[in-house]
Amino acid sequence: MLVLCEGQRQNMEVDQMQRQYLDYTKSLFLEKGFLDGQFLQLQQLQDENNPDFVVEVVSLFFEDSERLLNDLTFALEQKGIDFKKVDAHVHQLKGSSSSIGAQRVKNCCIAFRNFCEEQNIDACLSCLQQVKQEYCHVKNKLETLIRLEQQIVAAGGSIPVMEFSF
Repeated sequence: MLVLCEGQRQNMEVDQMQRQYLDYTKSLFLEKGFLDGQFLQLQQLQDENNPDFVVEVVSLFFEDSERLLNDLTFALEQKGIDFKKVDAHVHQLKGSSSSIGAQRVKNCCIAFRNFCEEQNIDACLSCLQQVKQEYCHVKNKLETLIRLEQQIVAAGGSIPVMEFSF
C-alpha cells in the first residue's frame, strides 16, 4: 500500500495544475489562435520583483478595450458617422490588442480599419460585432489562464514558462 505524505500529495496536485496550465496555454496559441508570441514576451517580463505584471497589463487591456468598444458603438450609432474618429478608436484597439498578443482581436481590427477607409457602414457594424465577440472570447480565455496561475501560486507552486517558437 502506497501512503503519500501531505507534502507529496500537494506536489502532485501542483504538478497536475502546472501541466493543465501549460496545456491550456498551448491551446490558446496553437489550436485556437487567440494569442501570439507577444503574450509570451509579456510573461517573460514578469519576475519576483513584479509578480503581478501580466495580470496588471491584461487588466489594463480589458479596461481600455471595453472603453474603446463603447466608444465605437456610440460613434457608429450617430447620424453622420465620423469615420476618422471610428478609425482612430479601431487603431487604438488594434494597438492595445497587439501589445498583449490578442491575435484574433487584432486581425478583426485590421479588416475593420479597411472598411472605415471605404466608409462602409454595414461592414463596419458587422466588424464591430465580430470584434466584440473576439474580445469576449479572449477575455474569457485570459481570465481562465489567470485563475489557473493564481491556483498554482496558492498551492505553493511556480508558474511554468511556456517556450516554443512561432
